[in-house]
Amino acid sequence: MKIVFLDALTMGDVSLDCIAALGELTCYPSSTPEDARERVAEADVVLVNKVIVDKAFLDAAPKLRLICEAGTGINNIDVELCKERGVIVRNVAGYSTDSVAQIAWMHILNLAGRAFHYDDYIRSGKYSAGSVHIDPEHPFTELAGKTLGIIGMGAIGQKVSAIGTAFGMKVIYYSTSGTSHCKGYPSVPLETLLRESDVVSIHCPMNPSTAGLIDLPKMRLMKPTAYLVNVSRGGIAVEKDLVEAVDEGVIAGIGIDVYEKEPLREDHPYLHSKHPERILLTPHIAWYSREARARLAYEMAENIKKGW
Repeated sequence: MKIVFLDALTMGDVSLDCIAALGELTCYPSSTPEDARERVAEADVVLVNKVIVDKAFLDAAPKLRLICEAGTGINNIDVELCKERGVIVRNVAGYSTDSVAQIAWMHILNLAGRAFHYDDYIRSGKYSAGSVHIDPEHPFTELAGKTLGIIGMGAIGQKVSAIGTAFGMKVIYYSTSGTSHCKGYPSVPLETLLRESDVVSIHCPMNPSTAGLIDLPKMRLMKPTAYLVNVSRGGIAVEKDLVEAVDEGVIAGIGIDVYEKEPLREDHPYLHSKHPERILLTPHIAWYSREARARLAYEMAENIKKGW
């Protein structure tokens, strides 16, 4: 069995021995569309993370029987066409729940707690030079007693909610699917969530009903002291509207780990805000803890063992 990993660099330093034990594994750090078509000609199994699987890709892979997504989202794969061609698509769910929840809270705590500002305040010498040895002009926000609004109450949303509860926050959520299956917290309409929340954290899938879900009119419902965090999918919140909301003081700040198009272009609005101190950016790393990647490699191997 010939197994080809087209963008193995995304796995970093995690061992892929559990996958290599199942067949002849060939790893490429990354692949352009042209590279990918050349490299899958003899493949029985293909592993991808960001590589686009479309008609041209499948046409170039006559022996292909299984595609394993190195992650949960399969937006990069034409699943219907794969089904027509008899190619099975398998992803991995749940491997990064703890990792993503941790990064969501890293954003929340750094935004509310002004960690980077305080670090710069000391390193710049302002702390030592001041007559009062605090930073009286930049107080931080205490989260206890505040409201945490979760958009999408799946496994990650529930993990983020549990941590919020530990901080003494009230949790409410909006179900993007309309099912409101989680009974541990109140389910509310989106407009209510935006009006009442001090922190809004997005944890829903990207689909036609969630694309552009959070735009400037929606953010105008929010408190000017509120923060918005997105570690889910970039297109769920309109990026230029997020920057406008921050620059105008409609909301207090944003924490972003995901982008509509990756990597960011040099002229992206996120990089040209009037108030960069209100924007915290990370390079789509919420899923990337060492532990999560090790679980991902193991689960991909299990997906291959299932056969086709």
